[in-house]
Amino acid sequence: MNIHEYQAAELFKQYNIPVPESALAANLEEAISFAEKTGFPVVLKAQVLTGGRGKAGGIKKANNIQELKDAFDKIMGMDIKGFKVKKLLIVKALEIAKEIYLGITTDNLSGDIVCIASSQGGVDIEDTAQKFPDKIFKLYIGAHNPEFTDFLKPVFDKTEDRVIAAQVLSKLLKLFKENDCTLIEINPFVKEKNGTYTAADAKINFDDNALFRHPGISALRDLEMEDADEVLARDCGLSFVKLEGEIGCIVNGAGLAMATMDVIKNLGGKPLNFLDVGGSSNPGKVINAFKIIIKNPGLKAILINIFGGITRCDDVANGLIEAYNQLKIDIPIVVRLTGTNEARAKELLSEKGINTYTSMKEAVEKVVGLQGNL
Repeated sequence: MNIHEYQAAELFKQYNIPVPESALAANLEEAISFAEKTGFPVVLKAQVLTGGRGKAGGIKKANNIQELKDAFDKIMGMDIKGFKVKKLLIVKALEIAKEIYLGITTDNLSGDIVCIASSQGGVDIEDTAQKFPDKIFKLYIGAHNPEFTDFLKPVFDKTEDRVIAAQVLSKLLKLFKENDCTLIEINPFVKEKNGTYTAADAKINFDDNALFRHPGISALRDLEMEDADEVLARDCGLSFVKLEGEIGCIVNGAGLAMATMDVIKNLGGKPLNFLDVGGSSNPGKVINAFKIIIKNPGLKAILINIFGGITRCDDVANGLIEAYNQLKIDIPIVVRLTGTNEARAKELLSEKGINTYTSMKEAVEKVVGLQGNL
C-alpha cells in the first residue's frame, strides 16, 4: 500500500524526523493562507500516488501571490500518469546547500532489510544507479544493530553531518520495522544553507499482508488513487494486478499465475493481468474474476489455468459455466484443468461445448494463437 507524501510526512513527525513546514490545500484560498502565514517562496506539490511528478509539471515554486495562483491553476486537476490531482501540499521553500538520498527497503533475494544512501539526491534513484553506480552505498541490517556513522562516510565529508544522518536513518529503521513497511525514501534529504537537515520529501510503502496489524495505517489508504479493478478484486478476495496485454489470466495459486504469465510471454503472447483466485473452491470467485477481466477493452482471449489440489476442478467449471450464463461472454476462452475432480470438470464443460486441455503449454499455445488471429 502506498500513501501520499503529506501522510508520510506526518509519520516522519511522529518519529521526530525533521520535515519542512507545510499544509494540505484542496483549494486556492487554503494555499494562499499558508503562504501568507509562512512567507514566500513556497513550493506546490501534486499529491498523487505515482512518481515523476516533477517531470510532469506537478511540482512548482512560487515567489509571490500571482505565481502561486498560476501554479495552483496549472497543477490542480492535471493528469499525472492516469491520476487526477485533487489536492496539493504547500511547502515552505528551503534554501538548499546539498541534497542526499536516504532509503530503506527489503532485498527480496536475501530477505534482508537494506539501507541505501547516495550523495546524488534530488533525482530518481534508478537514474543514479545507472549513471553513478559507484555513488550508491548499501548496508544490510541482518540481526545486528547497524553502525550508520561508518556506513555514511562515503556520503558525508564531515563527522557532524554523518552523526545527524545516522540518527535519521535509525529513526527511519524504527518506523520501517514497527509498521511493516516495504519502502521508505527521503529524496532529497536536504542540508540547508544554515546547516539544518530536513526531509524535503517523504515516501512510504507498506506490506498489504500486514495491514491487519495496523488499522491506523490501513485507514490512510486513498481508494480514489488506486486502480478500481484492483480494489474490486481485493474486496472479492482475489489477488489481481493489471498489466498491459491482451490475454486475460485466471489461475489458482500465485506461483502458477507467475509461471503462466512467463509461458505466455515466452510463446509470444502478452498477459493482460495477474489474477490468483487462491485455493478456494468457491465458484463465485471465478465469476468475480470474469467480471473484472472482461471490463478491459484490450482483452482478446482468456486463459483459465487450474491445478486442482485443494481447489476442485469441478467447482471452477461450475463457476465458468455460471459466468457464461450471467455475463454472456463472447471472448474466446481456453481452459486447462488438471487435478482434483478433473474428469467431472471436463464432463461439465464438454456439455457446454467448451474444450479443455491437460497440458499448460498446449493451452498457452492455443490462447496465444487466438490472440494473434483476433
